[in-house]
Amino acid sequence: MTENEKSKVYFSDLRALPGTNLIQKLKKLMLAAGIKNIDFEKKMVAIKIHFGEPGNLSYLRPNYAKAVADLIKSLGGRPFLTDCNTLYVGRRKDALEHMEAAYENGFSPFSTGCHIIIADGLKGTDDIEVPVHGGELVKNAKIGHAIMDADVFISLNHFKGHEAAGFGGALKNIGMGCGSRAGKMEMHCSGKPDVDLQKCTGCHTCAKNCAQGAISFIENKASIDHSKCVGCGRCLGACNFNAIYNGNDSAVKELNMKIAEYAKAVVDGRPNFHINLVMDISPFCDCHGENDLPILPDIGMFASFDPVALDQACADACNAQQPIPGSLLDEHMHAEGFCDLHDHFRNTTPESEWEDCLAHSEKIGLGRRAYELIKV
Repeated sequence: MTENEKSKVYFSDLRALPGTNLIQKLKKLMLAAGIKNIDFEKKMVAIKIHFGEPGNLSYLRPNYAKAVADLIKSLGGRPFLTDCNTLYVGRRKDALEHMEAAYENGFSPFSTGCHIIIADGLKGTDDIEVPVHGGELVKNAKIGHAIMDADVFISLNHFKGHEAAGFGGALKNIGMGCGSRAGKMEMHCSGKPDVDLQKCTGCHTCAKNCAQGAISFIENKASIDHSKCVGCGRCLGACNFNAIYNGNDSAVKELNMKIAEYAKAVVDGRPNFHINLVMDISPFCDCHGENDLPILPDIGMFASFDPVALDQACADACNAQQPIPGSLLDEHMHAEGFCDLHDHFRNTTPESEWEDCLAHSEKIGLGRRAYELIKV
């Protein structure tokens, strides 16, 4: 690819006329995007996916995972679905609970046609240090061992909003998702949140979402012990009163840069391919045990060998849509004193800045933001 050549991103809408269906359209999209150019014969193939936190209903249906797995098997590959354990309180913080959560949400060898492997092991400690070529903040990324043992890497991503990264697409699913517990801690550690005591109502929701026991209460006001806090940001997303904030102005930028560097560590030096399904565009991550009304209408399915161009194309497609009435985005846009940032994801979560991740990804050679959109 020449210096000025654009990356190819393939797109399929969600229309399914009689005689066809979305699963067939997804397979057609992957083939059009060139997935057959990868040598899958007898290769172990990691399909990175988010299984969804139980209680959340906006995660990707297992049917899409089966479509990817079936196509890979037809090309001679040996696929498995994978993710790494989480830092925070929930049903995916160790491999046993994580697999139970996946089964509960419909992912199993019977429904998807392939096995599930939690990549960083039983307690999230089975990782391997992978050099980040060109990394500025991370020299060696801590990646789930099973992901790095795979011969081929595929990401199947639910494209939606995210309270820290702005949106969660390919780069977020690869970078943050493939980090072990220690890796996630390294990515999040730039920011330790604080509490605005005037806004705190003492509802204790933040403490219920803290896996580290870092939040206590003094006179019914939250207090965060930074010596225990790992900076995962779960409390920021959990607080309904905007009482918790990050005092490090550069924390979000550093987080996004680290996500880019971790993603580069995962894909460097081996065949990789990426799919974004832009549907059920909830304002926050599928890590939440609930999902809010989507902020934007369903758009379609995108695929590319370039995860940076893929995320850029999806972000552009989202920003060309009108907000869904009654959604969190719509609520923010009609609030008194609203300042329009001319970006649906930043208008949903003003403290986020997704472009930092894409810009840094391009800088370190992970991909390019310029793309050619090819409709299938």
